[in-house]
Amino acid sequence: MGYENRAMLRLFKHYIPYPVLLLGLLDLLALALAGEIGWQARAIQIGMDGGGFEDRLIPIATFAVSLWAAMVAVGAYSNEALLSLRIALTRLLAAISLGVIFLSLMNFAVPGATLWRSNSLYAMIAAIFIVTLVRIAMLKALDNDSYRRRIVVLGAGARAERIRRLSLARNSGFHVAGFIGMTDNAPIVEGAVPRAAIANMAKYVVDLRANEVVLALEERRNALPLDDLLRIKTTGVHVNDLSSFFERETGRVDLDSVNPSWFIFSDGFTAGQRLSKLAKRLFDIVVALSLLVLAAPVIALFAVLVKAESAGAAFYRQTRVGLYGQPYEIIKLRSMRSDAEAGGIALWASEGDPRVTRVGRWIRMLRIDELPQCWCVLKGDMSFVGPRPERPEFVDRLQQQIPFYAERHMVKPGLTGWAQINLPYGASVEDSREKLEYDLYYAKNYTPFLDVLILLQTIRVVLWPAGAR
Repeated sequence: MGYENRAMLRLFKHYIPYPVLLLGLLDLLALALAGEIGWQARAIQIGMDGGGFEDRLIPIATFAVSLWAAMVAVGAYSNEALLSLRIALTRLLAAISLGVIFLSLMNFAVPGATLWRSNSLYAMIAAIFIVTLVRIAMLKALDNDSYRRRIVVLGAGARAERIRRLSLARNSGFHVAGFIGMTDNAPIVEGAVPRAAIANMAKYVVDLRANEVVLALEERRNALPLDDLLRIKTTGVHVNDLSSFFERETGRVDLDSVNPSWFIFSDGFTAGQRLSKLAKRLFDIVVALSLLVLAAPVIALFAVLVKAESAGAAFYRQTRVGLYGQPYEIIKLRSMRSDAEAGGIALWASEGDPRVTRVGRWIRMLRIDELPQCWCVLKGDMSFVGPRPERPEFVDRLQQQIPFYAERHMVKPGLTGWAQINLPYGASVEDSREKLEYDLYYAKNYTPFLDVLILLQTIRVVLWPAGAR
């Protein structure tokens, strides 16, 4: 018999671990319960009849969804928050602070759609206690292997060793039930069972209670164990190739294992679907126009400060590579000295870059220097979400050194992206290679859902900057 692949759900083409999904649902219910407690506590305090639940359904739902979205935004479901109660509580308090601001604005815009301020105070206190209890229970559950998928790896070489190392991470969603050496070569992974020692591969995999078999051969050409794979597949156990396995487990495209045929035949790269493309463009126009209007005073203020601190224009323009490799000009508030590239040689920015001015450090940390790029979004050269655009000089160099680098230009560049919320800024070819793996994941698995997820988690990057450049 086969076993379900229990640890991952593919929601709108994006993989979400079941424990994270379960925790999110529990948090949402906990926040709704906290909203009800806040309502009843205030009703008891002032001697008011609590009324029917339908009378407070919308305010409680607004409270719960707003705080839950804020928890997503500040990274309450990130790996570090899932594994550390201290970090989880820090993120929870930050989420409640954001929620207070959002609910106050909503109460001003739509009176009656949220809890009263007195209810909200009690509800937020209750939320801290209830969500904390949920987190404590979940942290204990994460130490239990029962939720992890059991996999069998066909291969015992360097690729199989990478899987073994990945499985050792505390937040890993899988456990390796066994490694099978498929060749006569000396195994790198200790304890691998030789294929010749297994009489019936399908029975062996089922006896190990495996949910999945991952193909990790060092050389696949003319070496695929087709008979074994066919029999395993017909038992109901999922069979996966190494590239797709790493994509699912790490949220990025693994450049060490992919090849052109994988890109051609794998599911994905449908960002050009008409409806999604139209929705993305409408969102970009509305939000870019709104931000330009609302942020105009902030941009003007910092333009004056930039100009006052150092000689040169307050804004600077620079050529970047956009959709389909076409060049375009970005416009940003200047955060470096005007002679930052006096020699005419393009240089990567780095953390603690001495060329950055004092005002520049602040506007980079708060991402204020990016606000003028809303004009590029409005024009259609950029989107809010997409791979960060690079300069032509860097692109020419990176395309020669990194495979599939040109494929990142199949989607519009963005102000924020999947790589930006998963990695600190880097300033090397190796950093660019790692960022490309996330950019390719975004290009391959784009949906509006993934855009929303990235936009929300960009708030976390702003609140806890890691190498902001």
